[in-house]
Amino acid sequence: MTAFFRKPFEKSVSDGSAGTTPPRDGEAFGKPSGARPKIGLALGAGAARGWSHIGVLRELAAHGIEPDVVAGTSIGAVVGSCYAAGKLDAIEAFARSLTKRRVFTLMDLSFSGMSLISGERLKAALERELVDLRIEDLPIAFAAVATEVGSGHEVWLQRGPLALAVRASYALPGIFEPVRIGDRWLFDGALVNPIPVTVCRALGAEFVIAVNVTADTMYRARVIHDHHVAEARDESAPTAPFAARSEPGVEEHLLPRYFERRPGEQPNVATSMIDAFNIIQDRILRSRMAGDPPDATIHARHEDVGMFDFHRANELIALGHEATRRSLPNIFAHIPLIGATP
Repeated sequence: MTAFFRKPFEKSVSDGSAGTTPPRDGEAFGKPSGARPKIGLALGAGAARGWSHIGVLRELAAHGIEPDVVAGTSIGAVVGSCYAAGKLDAIEAFARSLTKRRVFTLMDLSFSGMSLISGERLKAALERELVDLRIEDLPIAFAAVATEVGSGHEVWLQRGPLALAVRASYALPGIFEPVRIGDRWLFDGALVNPIPVTVCRALGAEFVIAVNVTADTMYRARVIHDHHVAEARDESAPTAPFAARSEPGVEEHLLPRYFERRPGEQPNVATSMIDAFNIIQDRILRSRMAGDPPDATIHARHEDVGMFDFHRANELIALGHEATRRSLPNIFAHIPLIGATP
């Protein structure tokens, strides 16, 4: 398998030989005066909260804003890759079909010693929908951010199998198994670049919109939280795209112990790891956003949503729409100025 990487300010690597990656058509930085700026969309990490990215993309499109460059970290890479591949309808249908029970059936216990969840069922679901798609062949420039195990290097996945890059970007340490691409083991990119503004700029974006789904800074010590969410009763309904049909198994009995935690309860191993990860991500995010601020930021605030509340897609997508509507005046106030004659 041929894998392509890019780190900031370094050459790309392909099968161990160094060389620069040629730009795609239309990726040059220069534009005629007054032309529409090249728009970049940086979709941030945030686990289940990332379903808000779907609402953001829908609302932007409804107002004629279609990004030329998309970069995503973790769940941002999942949604961003589907958008770039023209499969936003499929990922939205999958998200809206999830119930709490189906979330657990997609989590298969790992016995490798590398993580709590192997991720094979999610891998199978991704590969069925994104099969044979390569990043360099997408109609929109796309990159997923991952972290190299051991060195901590930030890796930009810009070429190669799309599903593999996405899996590496969301491989939360200790929860999902790391992913091997080429001679490197990779896991969640949120450890180094939670909202990849820098990646969008490196890919030629002149106006970067960042989507922050962790705007309220923490998850309030919740991983899964059933706040006013009813389970769907019809488990025999047809599955949506991406959905792997799984029979009830041991995961449904064991995993709730690790992921369901109410405020005030003593943390267990899984929730302790996740809380630690959230603290690290929050501190890194503040630093990265201060060092290279975006041109506009969409803040999707929903503090009562737990990290693995993937079954709450309907309200999260609606929150994405609402957050984008609040940000539109600022976006439209600045986009016309980019590329204009001084």
